[in-house]
Amino acid sequence: MSLRINETVPNFMAETSQGTITFHDWIGDSWAILFSHPKDFTPVCTTEFGAVAQLADEWTKRNCKVIGVSVDGVEDHKGWIKDIEKVGGADVGFPIIADEGLSVSKAFNMLPAEAYLPDGRTPADTATVRAVFIIGPDKQLKLSMTYPMTVGRNFAEVLRALDALQTSARENIATPANWTVGQDVIIPVAVSDEDAKAKYGEFETVLPYLRKAKLPA
Repeated sequence: MSLRINETVPNFMAETSQGTITFHDWIGDSWAILFSHPKDFTPVCTTEFGAVAQLADEWTKRNCKVIGVSVDGVEDHKGWIKDIEKVGGADVGFPIIADEGLSVSKAFNMLPAEAYLPDGRTPADTATVRAVFIIGPDKQLKLSMTYPMTVGRNFAEVLRALDALQTSARENIATPANWTVGQDVIIPVAVSDEDAKAKYGEFETVLPYLRKAKLPA
């Protein structure tokens, strides 16, 4: 069964490129993004890790920790990091989980319980380990996305989604399609027009159930 939105994510202990972690303790009071890969030293994944490394300051601004997971060992990860830094032009300051036993991939339902790593395996053997999970400080899943191996992930969209999640949680609002910080937000249906005016001032009623407003400065 898939991990559902607002369910507590699995806790686990794992070896990483930066030492042993216990996942919930590692998250602490931060937001977290776990993004997974089917194999080290693969072309699309290398560009993705580089993109995440380039956004280090943006993750920090949002009190968000990032962690990769790949079904190879720590020594492979450390060797691969050199390639990632060369391609991305940025230091890899985040840990990469060594999921050789597939326990993390199975716990997050990226692989079936009976999956194993065959001798001479290729990335196709673990192709479904291509997901992004955004997790709140409450250790609950807030958003998940899954990509095929041929399509590189858009981490600008992951960042945008994180902004929307954090704004929604902080301000008790929703966000429309393609929303970015500074644009109008959606007033929840449960909020009366009177309360909406008290909180937001002027707002636009597009439809009886769709009202837009600017967040107070």
